[in-house]
Parts: sequence; structure tokens; C-alpha cells
Amino acid sequence: MQRPEPTEYAPFYGTYITLVPEGDVLAAMESQLTETLAFWRAIPESQGDVCHAPYTWTVKQVIGHLIDGERIFGYRALRFARGDSTPLPGFEENDYAKTGHYERLTVAALVSEFEAVRRSSLWLFRNLPAEAWARSGKANDSPVTVRALAYIVVGHVRHHGSILRKRLGAA
Repeated sequence: MQRPEPTEYAPFYGTYITLVPEGDVLAAMESQLTETLAFWRAIPESQGDVCHAPYTWTVKQVIGHLIDGERIFGYRALRFARGDSTPLPGFEENDYAKTGHYERLTVAALVSEFEAVRRSSLWLFRNLPAEAWARSGKANDSPVTVRALAYIVVGHVRHHGSILRKRLGAA
């Protein structure tokens, strides 16, 4: 699998893609699932609703954001992989975090939900035909390829996971 070129995604996503030096994004996606689950399953429920300054989201909101992001990036990848180039809107992550009402869920429930969503992403990306990886569309007013979306999925979790580790003293 070839890494995405900078022309395959908006500059903002370069931050996430840079966090994925692996050449095999599917292997990275799979190993990340194992590592993430181990880390998140060790988070005490008492930390779930804590918002550590200077951050504005609770631990549960961060995990919820990663679930939402994975679903949205996966949906974009599915649409573009299938040749649907209809422009897709962006999403306001802060609004999603506020209206997700993650406080009503346990950390354990959110971890299980992330696991299910990631496994679904793995099935999606694993089963794409070779030519689908280079297909593209427009999301949030910027062109993006399916290949770049796979790297964004992994880099997005690495980015926020690193922040969570710092917040929880597990860095």
C-alpha cells in the first residue's frame, strides 16, 4: 500500500497522516485496536467524566469523538470507494461532543462501541478492491482519497490517544 501524497488530503489532515509512518495501514489499524483497547480498558470509571485543564472535553467525550470520527471517516471512504463523488459536508466536532451525552455511558461501554466501530472499519478497508484506494471525493470542501482516509483514521486515534495518555499520566 502506497502512502497518500499531500495532494490526496487537506493540509489539516497532514498532522494525522504524519503520525502513521507504517507502510501497511491495515496492519497499523489492527495493532492500534489492540493497543487502544488495552489502554482504555485500564481507565477507571472515576476518570470518565473528568475534564483535565486545559482541555475542554471529558475523557468520555474524547472516546466518543473518536467513535464519531471513525464512523464519519469510514462513511466517507465507503462513498468514495464505491465511486460516489457527491461532496460531503464537514462536521463540527465540538457540537458532536456536547450533544453525544457520553456522561450517561460508562467508559467500558464506550470502549466496546469503539471496538465494534473499528472492527467494522477494518472489514471495510480490508475488502476494498485495489482500484478503490485511489478513488476520491470532496469532504468538508477538500478533496480526499480513500487511501488518505484510512491513514487519517489511524492518525486521528494516535493524536487523541497521545493526549489522553498525557492527561491520565500514562505517557
